[in-house]
Amino acid sequence: MSKQSQNPFKWRHFQADSILLCVRWYLRYSLSYRDLEEIMLERGLQVDHTTIYRWVQHYAPELEKRCRPHLKATNDSWRVDETYIKVKKQWVYLYRAVDSEGNTLDFFFSLTRDAHTAKHFFLKTLAASHTTEPRVINVDKNAAYPKAFNELKAEGHFSASCALRQVKYLNNLIEQDHRFIKRLTKPGMGFFSDLTASRTLQGYEIMNMIRKGQVHGVAKGDVGGQVALITKLFGAAVSIEQAGSLPPHFVFFQFFATQPFLLGLAGLASLRLILRG
Repeated sequence: MSKQSQNPFKWRHFQADSILLCVRWYLRYSLSYRDLEEIMLERGLQVDHTTIYRWVQHYAPELEKRCRPHLKATNDSWRVDETYIKVKKQWVYLYRAVDSEGNTLDFFFSLTRDAHTAKHFFLKTLAASHTTEPRVINVDKNAAYPKAFNELKAEGHFSASCALRQVKYLNNLIEQDHRFIKRLTKPGMGFFSDLTASRTLQGYEIMNMIRKGQVHGVAKGDVGGQVALITKLFGAAVSIEQAGSLPPHFVFFQFFATQPFLLGLAGLASLRLILRG
């Protein structure tokens, strides 16, 4: 294992916890990069929005990679659908799948919407470590799905008993789940390149999985657990020994970075006093 993989924050000019805070908030909440720049400035951290953008592009795919082995197993009833996102002012496709309990199976960003793409997405979902071979797959009326399904069944990727259903109301679950991803793309008004879209969507999707409680040891709605998980995955925890060697204002910031709701006017006043001292 290389030193760079052991320490993913090597050569960065900001502390690891500060970087992860910005990345986590951007991927979890409906914020633009400029919004996040202002929020960080209120908390005593001066960082340019373009720097936050570079952090997200670098660490969002890494977060997904590190979370994958810790995902809980899903069930064998699939709901598959595609939604639209804007890239370079053009609408492109985001294929997504959830199980009957609403847990995300997988996702796939594509410029096309045809049987070849649907087949590729089915194979990608089958290969995911946390998915189960489907008993039934529910899709919409898109003609590409039956063709892709039949080809994969003939090739032996799906069992003979696996069924494809084109029942629209059964896909309400995934159509509702699309909202959590779509609302995150609105502040940025789309993406300006395919690569940027792909990397950012990886982060959006894995944070949505964490939010839904799909990672072992983190329950749905456990915000503190989400923070602890991401910190642990990147090995970025600040120990008591480390904190003793840090400037007082940074230790103060580290505390409120994980408890932002405590940082009101009184917190800002205290921060100003610490910075003066």
